[in-house]
Amino acid sequence: MFFGRVLGPLLTGSASRNKVRLLFGARQTGKTALLRHLLAGETTYVVNLQDSGDRRRYEADPAAFGRVVKGLPARIKTIVVDEIQKVPALLDEVQALYDAAPRRWQWFLTGSSARRLRRGTANLLPGRSHAYHLHPVCGWEVEPDGPDRRCIPEPAAPLSAPPFRRQSLARVLSFGSLPGVRTESAASARRTLAAYVDHYLEEEIRREALVRDMGPFLVFLRLAASEAGRQINLARLASESGVAASTLKTYYQVLVDTFVGHWMPAYARRPRQRLLTTPRFHFFDLGVRNVAADLALDGRVPDAIGGPLLEQWVGQELIARAGYLGRGHGVSFWRTKSGAEVDFVWGTPREDVPIEVKWSTRPRVADARHVEAFLDLYPDRARHGLVVCRCQHVEQLTKRVRAVPWSML
Repeated sequence: MFFGRVLGPLLTGSASRNKVRLLFGARQTGKTALLRHLLAGETTYVVNLQDSGDRRRYEADPAAFGRVVKGLPARIKTIVVDEIQKVPALLDEVQALYDAAPRRWQWFLTGSSARRLRRGTANLLPGRSHAYHLHPVCGWEVEPDGPDRRCIPEPAAPLSAPPFRRQSLARVLSFGSLPGVRTESAASARRTLAAYVDHYLEEEIRREALVRDMGPFLVFLRLAASEAGRQINLARLASESGVAASTLKTYYQVLVDTFVGHWMPAYARRPRQRLLTTPRFHFFDLGVRNVAADLALDGRVPDAIGGPLLEQWVGQELIARAGYLGRGHGVSFWRTKSGAEVDFVWGTPREDVPIEVKWSTRPRVADARHVEAFLDLYPDRARHGLVVCRCQHVEQLTKRVRAVPWSML
């Protein structure tokens, strides 16, 4: 069964018609399944560069791609190229075909790594393309928990298929939100996530020659997963891992380029207090992060780690939603050198919303104190805030701050 994705209506909407649509995202986020659902039929031609035969053919002779496309029957209206980063030279062929007949075909190109595209001279089709990013399943793609449950408004376009079934918080925090993993049993999910880390994060990175010496990288990977959600101190991490700070910086960029992680910046509006500005790093999926950090996946979430895991899940949710909403939306964090801190700031074109995350089931007024401090410092941009926790119902903690259940985010 196919479940609805927020990106579906955006990909097929009129805003990108007659543009080349670039669909990026980490492996197993559902890019191919989404396009298969949206573009099913006899009018679509698919080139899968995961297939070694096609890949070797086009690596040796990129112009062959243009000859094949020109020879397609007239009924073919849509061309899909899966994993375009494996043969970046095909982007030149796509541009030539597009420029010759901008309305002849609808183009969809997917990629699970931007590193080879960014490092080389790959043609990213300036002026001809629109880029999209597919994330793991977010709360907008899960069946409602009630008639009025959203603290962050959903996109206007409805899902093109039924939503994913709701899962318990313990399940989400343990196994994450990859579409395939959500449908598996706990035992199967554990094996799938272990294979993802072992065969993708290690083998795919090795295969694409992104890292020459895998030993230090594997040490880094476990350390980066354990440190996820915190401000990054490269000097300290270099001391703990024995890997040079310059190399660690490169390794972090590898994770970003393969869409396995995201940098989260510090809140950047002019402050009245001195702020800490070192960014935080978040993994794209909590299940993958847990396995990479050697965390046991037994379906239980002890209180000792529940708070940090819930905070990281909220961060991933906000990053995904900001990406789907597009320009003007973003996620940051706020921390002053005096110790005041807000876990996340949800930024929109009109306002900023400070968000604190608590593991508590009984939120207190004291939980809102740093949110209130933020609201006092930025009255022109921030008018209300949230405390996300495990409470059962919305609670008004102060005049400007509400506590909301995690499922209502």
